[in-house]
Amino acid sequence: MEAVLAVTLGVMVTCGVYLILRARVFPVVVGLTLISYAVNLFIFSMGRLATGAPAVIGKSASHVDPLPQALVLTAIVIGFAMTAFVVVLALRGLGELKTDHVDGQEPRE
Repeated sequence: MEAVLAVTLGVMVTCGVYLILRARVFPVVVGLTLISYAVNLFIFSMGRLATGAPAVIGKSASHVDPLPQALVLTAIVIGFAMTAFVVVLALRGLGELKTDHVDGQEPRE
């Protein structure tokens, strides 16, 4: 289970970095979102990977740490808000600059 999680996180971060390096606005937004999902999954896994364990302390001998779950839930809400803001900012930049390159100029070939 841990190996699958590690490979999944590695693939998500690799794809996110690739998209960020594309130097276009929307792939950068998607890449940052993908990296934030990978970080959320990593933080969530810090609460121990256990199936069927209650999240409430005192209900059984083994329990899952609820703090990473609360942190990830908060990060998801903040991530949605920031993604919406960056998309609106990208659309405004696209409307004013007439290009979707991150520095506002088309690359010279």
